[in-house]
Amino acid sequence: MAMEATAAAPSVRFHFDVMCPWAYQTSRWIRAVRDEIGVAIDWRFFSLEEVNRVEVKKHPWERDWSYGWSMMRIGALLRRSSMSDLDAWYERAGRALHVEGHKPHEPDVARYLLAEIGLDPSLVDEALADPTTHDDVKADHEAVIAAGGYGVPTLFINDHCLFGPVLLNPPSGADAVDLWNAVTVWARFPELYELQHPKTERDGQRIAEVFRPYLEARDWVSIDRGRVISFPSTRSQEPS
Repeated sequence: MAMEATAAAPSVRFHFDVMCPWAYQTSRWIRAVRDEIGVAIDWRFFSLEEVNRVEVKKHPWERDWSYGWSMMRIGALLRRSSMSDLDAWYERAGRALHVEGHKPHEPDVARYLLAEIGLDPSLVDEALADPTTHDDVKADHEAVIAAGGYGVPTLFINDHCLFGPVLLNPPSGADAVDLWNAVTVWARFPELYELQHPKTERDGQRIAEVFRPYLEARDWVSIDRGRVISFPSTRSQEPS
């Protein structure tokens, strides 16, 4: 039987950007862990637009609307009154983009999704009208940078910063808990920096297959630490 989160439950700070398909898959796993053992999830932000920004382009907080940044500003406003509302917003917006192939990064779609989960659609406009929501997202982003992080999903377990786990098919049930236990053990070894499963051509094809809704809905180029990421058989994209 799943446990209710309590003050004594294990906890994790989970940094995400709604834009990131990998972070979405890992968020599915951490929610499965929560269902099993009651882990408390402290949802935090990280901006792929900012970390991969080309020097001549505007910072995301200098734009009227920025894809991931603005979705996180909505989340920042929700978090001030309810972590549960942020949880619901990320789950719904992430599923819309990464599973259903919709565009939650468009304001009208974001309003529709908020209404769908029982929240006021005007919260989109309220979040954008409040400049302090920029500050909330920046603070979370800079906490990852200060810890040496560079992307998402980034987890903090007992103040130990970890990138990952990077998952394509998130485990559930007892398997999800087994992976949680492995990750928390890793956090005990601060000088264990990297353990990686290399990707084959077949892996690349499988990734493109799973990410197809995201690849068709995104309006940006995917970048990993300065390198443009290409997927098999995807349509070309112009930088935003």
